Amino acid sequence: MSGASRTIQLMDTTLRDGEQTQGVSFTPAEKVSIAKALLQSLRVDRIEVASARVSQGEKEAVASINEWARQEGFDGKTEVLGFVDHTRSVDWIMEAGGKVINLLTKGSEKHCREQLGKTLEQHTADIFKTIDYALQKGLKVNVYLEDWSNGYHDNPTYVFGLVDNLRHAGISHFMLPDTLGVLSPEEVYASLKDMCSRYPELQFDFHPHNDYGLATANVMAAVKAGVSSVHCTINCLGERAGNASLAEVAVVLRDKMNMNLAIDESHIVAISNMVETFSGKRVAANAPIIGADVFTQTAGIHADGDQKGGLYKSKLGPERFSRTHSYALGKMSGKASLKKNLEQLELELSDEDQKKVLEQIVRLGDSKQTITSDDLPFIIADVLASKDYQHIKLLNCSITSGFNLESTASIRVNLNGKDHVASGIGNGGFDAFIHAIEKVLADFDVLLPDLLDYEVRIPKGGHTNALTECVITWNCGGDIRKTRGVHANQVFAAILATLRILNIQLHESKLTTAD
Repeated sequence: MSGASRTIQLMDTTLRDGEQTQGVSFTPAEKVSIAKALLQSLRVDRIEVASARVSQGEKEAVASINEWARQEGFDGKTEVLGFVDHTRSVDWIMEAGGKVINLLTKGSEKHCREQLGKTLEQHTADIFKTIDYALQKGLKVNVYLEDWSNGYHDNPTYVFGLVDNLRHAGISHFMLPDTLGVLSPEEVYASLKDMCSRYPELQFDFHPHNDYGLATANVMAAVKAGVSSVHCTINCLGERAGNASLAEVAVVLRDKMNMNLAIDESHIVAISNMVETFSGKRVAANAPIIGADVFTQTAGIHADGDQKGGLYKSKLGPERFSRTHSYALGKMSGKASLKKNLEQLELELSDEDQKKVLEQIVRLGDSKQTITSDDLPFIIADVLASKDYQHIKLLNCSITSGFNLESTASIRVNLNGKDHVASGIGNGGFDAFIHAIEKVLADFDVLLPDLLDYEVRIPKGGHTNALTECVITWNCGGDIRKTRGVHANQVFAAILATLRILNIQLHESKLTTAD
């Protein structure tokens, strides 16, 4: 969808409507940090920072935001929700250094009648008292028509009557909320097209909610209908299913509707991370634009297509949002996925070594869903250090551990072509395995070398599901040797390192015997 380019304003209400998310309450310091990032880094047009008369702490936070905005040239871009209470909301906003009140009025006849117990005329008279007082104090006045979507559907005459009463009252923005998120894109377009046609001189904002998962699509319909300001939040925060996601709205309006926006997309992810941290509400890994996995290719065929000509790339390139493309490694990986990761690490491997590394990646992928680029150096070092000695192979191993209980290990190994079963008890899973393997080795007059050092580490990425590398130092009759094992489970990484030293010893023993 495209059309004539227009400028669309984005009003972010993360600090007001977003704070109505269950369990979210920003501290004053967090509010100030988010407000600064939204205006100074992301460059949104306006922000709604609070509701009037909430608390003293809220007033102090708003005052800090307004003072900073005044000093940094963002005066008038911070807005506060106020109520039809004549002087109280206005005075609260003035005391906090505010310049804009977003006045909450009843946009549906049902709300006016049942919640306020008033007629349209009575409600209008109350609204005028608050507007007149706000204008006298020098505030800019915007008006919310709460529950406008249901009001327009149930009794449009009431909505038109309210707007008719207020159209000459000095209001800057008439803000039309889909308060319960009930509209479809077709309904948004029809109703807003009607409003814009009836009142061409008025500035309308659209305030969507995401209850049906249609918030972004509804924004598109609203802009198509003629609205030039839309409301959104970072990370889709908001009551129930949340508001429209700023990240989604921004890229859709630019890419699909050819609209001009003031925001700097390169800061979207950083601010998303900030809000995620402060709110405690985690972003889904597959959330468009901001999710951890959305610029990761998993299938090897996709990496191959990108390698040969960018066949799986679109306008939503990661560089646009200060991110990077990654190619997941796992059981679905192909040569191209590995090659892409090697390029990013500036590593070169022979075709034969690449084949071995890829085989190991696929094997590990069966027990670990994905392997990160941080894991890859461990795997490469493990493969390059290994020899294809298979004198002893671990066929099956079960380890049981408990708190304040000894660990047990049951193993089945193949030694020189014959299967052996053994079990052991020890102070920890690895110790239990050692006792079990020693029972097998005893029949062949083979001894494990003395263990001198045991080191376990994970990649620098620091994820709890990272691969584990275990490096064991052995004293082989005065010859100091190190072997490594790599596995998602640290005990099994140590077991693999142990099997490696055994295979080396058995191989050398066979060579000596042959001589």
